[in-house]
Amino acid sequence: MTVAYKGGSRFDITSGSHTVVADQPVEDGGQDAGMSPVELFVGSLASCIGYFVGRYCARHKIACEGFTVDAEWSYAEQPHRVGSLSMRINLPAQLTPDQRERLLKVAHGCTVHQSIAVPPAIRIDLREGGVRA
Repeated sequence: MTVAYKGGSRFDITSGSHTVVADQPVEDGGQDAGMSPVELFVGSLASCIGYFVGRYCARHKIACEGFTVDAEWSYAEQPHRVGSLSMRINLPAQLTPDQRERLLKVAHGCTVHQSIAVPPAIRIDLREGGVRA
């Protein structure tokens, strides 16, 4: 994956044949050409939960056509960060209590959720003079 600065507050995020634009809203100095990095972060969690829930539903023949995951978040300070996340899975099917428990366990097990719950080591290096890794 490569993230390339495109001027202003815009960055193009490329992975394989896919490109996503990250930008800031106009009120924060951007052009609003794409979601903000925080929106992409929250969206990554919501889409990962959706993927795991969709797979669970398919395996157990639970109707899930058109289901959605709504995401909300709030900030915390010192340091400034996403302080809380709330995900709501909107499923058209009615579940038994056992199915509900298992589906929520599957949702909590998604890779992005687990990467937040058990944070990875993050290394940030700097290469100067136009040298790229």
